[in-house]
Amino acid sequence: MIAIRRPAVTPRTQAFSAGFRRTFESLGNFNFALLWVGMLFLMAGTQMQMLAQGYLAYEITGSGTILGIINLGIAVPLLTVPLFGGALADKIDRKLLIQGAQLVAALLALVLGVMIDTEVIAWQHLMISSMVQGALFSFMMPARQAIIPQLVGQNRLSNAMALNAAGMSAMSMAAPAGAGFLYDWAGAWNLYYVIAALSFIAVVLTSLIKTPRDTVQKKQTAMVRDIWDGIAYISQRRILVVLLIVGLLTTILAMPFRFILPVFVVDIYKQQADSMGLLTAIMGFGAMAGAMYIAAIGRKNRGMLLILSSLLSGIGLLLVAAIPIYQAAAVIMIILGIGDAGRMSLNQALLIELSDNEYRGRVMSIFMLNFGFMPLGTFPAGLMIDYLGGQAVVGMMGLGLVAVTALIFVTQRQLRGIA
Repeated sequence: MIAIRRPAVTPRTQAFSAGFRRTFESLGNFNFALLWVGMLFLMAGTQMQMLAQGYLAYEITGSGTILGIINLGIAVPLLTVPLFGGALADKIDRKLLIQGAQLVAALLALVLGVMIDTEVIAWQHLMISSMVQGALFSFMMPARQAIIPQLVGQNRLSNAMALNAAGMSAMSMAAPAGAGFLYDWAGAWNLYYVIAALSFIAVVLTSLIKTPRDTVQKKQTAMVRDIWDGIAYISQRRILVVLLIVGLLTTILAMPFRFILPVFVVDIYKQQADSMGLLTAIMGFGAMAGAMYIAAIGRKNRGMLLILSSLLSGIGLLLVAAIPIYQAAAVIMIILGIGDAGRMSLNQALLIELSDNEYRGRVMSIFMLNFGFMPLGTFPAGLMIDYLGGQAVVGMMGLGLVAVTALIFVTQRQLRGIA
């Protein structure tokens, strides 16, 4: 009998295997896996629609102003609707709310596809679509985030949130490229039909999720009263206030760079649009890598990692300002992506974990207001660029972020101590 020699299992192999299992442990929960895969389809459709909407608007009008107005349309509901979306997520079944929003998104893409196909589309329709998209996300995202601990429990929450962030980053890299190809090859109408199909698949996957019975009694109170109760709840918990302020300040200082990146590509790096696409993709890769690292480490020093992620974003901005070389920027984008992933995934995970279940939807709705407040950083940055130049403005943003991070580190002992 011939003895079969089996490969030796070394400590390094065992460590790698354990790390791999730990990174993806939340996906071992079948219900969360359905939610996560559904999110991939939904975000692929959303990213495609954002690209298609911009191209189509400019094809119809040839106006940069109209393009700006349409893009602004999504921000208006993000400043007004999330509070109601969060209150509703704490009042009714969260899965039902997610399903309703996904179904409307699918139908919206289908209607736009038909309108383009029949040549009755106008930029005003795209403006309405943009506002509806913003409203849908304002209702859906608080419910999506708040349902995760119901599915995976507290111990796997950080892992699940990081995997969510990694999936979104992957879609932000892959989906726009696919959308650009489909737009050129098959036409805008067929691209919208594909977007509708992706959203319908998300509906089907989410319908298969079995959520645990909610032990919290839903209160039958007025919506405005629910919103005020949520604000009062947060104001009485200092750590939640700190996390929300950290999220707001870092978003205002870090995120505008994504919108003023064309200034660097054209005026400083002297490159073309495809180079900007490459930088954006590299940043998305960095975000995905950072999110995967957060998923792998579990519940370890998350407060300090949140602070360090913000510092990393600030250092990345300072490097962009100091080194006006395209090849260097391609490397720095990885640093910025890792910083973004750490800030976003850890901030959301800690907000949800430290909130009571009956308030999680409202807590996340207030966090979502960050995206509506983003113009508070983007608009003045754009104005100052005309007078000071892109490097100076980004350098100021980087210094501001480093200073804010240092202040948080010095003053927020409770945040530093979160495991």
